[in-house]
Amino acid sequence: MKVCRNSEIRELDKRAMEEYGISEEILMENAGESAYFVILKEFGVRGKRFAIFCGPGNNGGDGFVVARKLHSNGAYVKIFLLAEKEKYKGSAKKNFEIISKFPIEIEKANIDLIKNSLDKIDAIVDAIFGTGLERNIEGTYRDVIDLINKSKKPIFSIDIPSGINGDTGQEMGISIKADYTIAYGLPKIGNLIYPGYGKCGKLYVSHISYPIPLQNSESIKVEVSIPIPIPERDPNATKFSYGPILTIAGSRNYFWAPIASAYSFLKAGGGYSYLACPASIMPFLAERGREVVFLPQIEETSEGSLSLKAKESILRAYKERRPKMVLIGPGLSTNEETQELIRELVKIIDTPILIDGDGITAISKDVSIIKQRNTVTILTPHVGEMSRLTRIERERIEKNRVDILQEYSKDLKAIIVLKGPHTLIGYPDQRVYINLSGDTGGKAGMATAGTGDVLNGTIAAMYCLGLNIEDAVRMGVFIHGLAGDLAAREKGPDGMVANDVLDYLPYAIKYYRENFEEIRKNFYNKIHVI
Repeated sequence: MKVCRNSEIRELDKRAMEEYGISEEILMENAGESAYFVILKEFGVRGKRFAIFCGPGNNGGDGFVVARKLHSNGAYVKIFLLAEKEKYKGSAKKNFEIISKFPIEIEKANIDLIKNSLDKIDAIVDAIFGTGLERNIEGTYRDVIDLINKSKKPIFSIDIPSGINGDTGQEMGISIKADYTIAYGLPKIGNLIYPGYGKCGKLYVSHISYPIPLQNSESIKVEVSIPIPIPERDPNATKFSYGPILTIAGSRNYFWAPIASAYSFLKAGGGYSYLACPASIMPFLAERGREVVFLPQIEETSEGSLSLKAKESILRAYKERRPKMVLIGPGLSTNEETQELIRELVKIIDTPILIDGDGITAISKDVSIIKQRNTVTILTPHVGEMSRLTRIERERIEKNRVDILQEYSKDLKAIIVLKGPHTLIGYPDQRVYINLSGDTGGKAGMATAGTGDVLNGTIAAMYCLGLNIEDAVRMGVFIHGLAGDLAAREKGPDGMVANDVLDYLPYAIKYYRENFEEIRKNFYNKIHVI
């Protein structure tokens, strides 16, 4: 499913009207009707009492249609206007004129009046602001939203919770905390990126009669990462059919990162995993991952990290073992000699390479190394590492994740996995996929040290199982998140550690294969299409 920016949804509305003759009135009627059906399904209508808050613009117009539908089906409705009547234009004005003729109370929003009314109603419809909000909410609007949130009544938001920026998911000073949100046409980026996603509650999408060509418009580069089948295992396969990979990782202070990256490959279905690490830590790593084949490197720095002198030994092992993918960086340290080793290896290795952790720090000093590679490069930064890579402040990245990811995936000619709640996967052609697994019910169970290391091997496993490199990255991210969700379901998110995600990888693969159609339907139960 495609995911729109504000400008893109406006363009789709325009095309629907101009190319297909679907008038604005029809689009608004369909929007209001879809919201009505969600309310009917989730809460009920007849005999219930609703307060509908209508702001300026077409979002308020949608609210008028909802009010009419609710009233016509036996509900008591009271409308609070947060705009002057004269400000409504076009279809919003027409629907205001219609609703004004109904036996429905319509009041100008007044804080005292709202306070007195909220105790007497059963549910609230939020039609204050749509997706085009560009400045922070202040004054009466802020006070009204605060009252709505404090009412503890069920809240249905129209298109997006008021106060959430449709392009970024950022909160514009304050926002509605909805129980249900009905997005129109296509979901907006703000519906699916945190914190916006966390404000939506249960998210519905209605295409409001958009033709299929509009829903799948190639001009829209952002979309939900749809699960695809993982190839079945061949009964005649050997361990080398699903591998090998080579992981270059680890140092005296980092024991988890190397073993998590190399071992997660096996736990996610890979067949043969090599790990090049400092010889001094190899015995400790072997206790946790005995199925990994170790390539201990005796050339170490005084800090217990790989020395630049290990370059020839590692390259010799690489050429002899011919791995299908190389993982480099986890726990290698920021020792300058080791950092130079990383840069030298990345220049020479000519198979697909995944760079994480300290590897990203190393190549951030000279990103031309990535641009000049002739084979696929995968980078898996968290926001802090993305900041080092791009020289952009962390706060700006948080507020513009999609835009910055598109820019730098193209510039670096790399696949970039920007980790976080609803991880984003960016491609050099500026496609961005939003991953919906792994938020453990919005409880941040995977926000714990070392989970990103588990992701590295999972991506490599998907590739060695037979997916093409682009799909392997997407599905590696999804399976990794699914393992986290299953672990959280059993253990709860509070005490989860990265090792739990690692241990649940086989269960995630099994669960995925057995429940593929259910997982694919309704987008992993995160978006409900009506």
